[in-house]
Amino acid sequence: MKSLPEHHELETLTALVEGRVQGVGFRAAAVRQAHQLKLGGWVRNLSDGRVEALIQGEHAAVDRMLSWLLQGPPAARVTGVTHTETPTERHYERFEQI
Repeated sequence: MKSLPEHHELETLTALVEGRVQGVGFRAAAVRQAHQLKLGGWVRNLSDGRVEALIQGEHAAVDRMLSWLLQGPPAARVTGVTHTETPTERHYERFEQI
């Protein structure tokens, strides 16, 4: 991970996805989608059944990823997505499953 330049145009959000989102290939599909959008960050399962993702990239790409999270892969049944802006000095070059 690299530090962000002082004047960067990257947006970083943390998203929480609720519903039937574990055991359905959600994280792997999220990684593929993020790579297509050239986003950095990570995705992981939470012990309460939700999926958490940190998404970093240009505003338009982050918005497209948030739209994708609302549906997820075909086997998922998303019931809600919340997101918050996440201040960070880190620059994520890739998006990965953790």
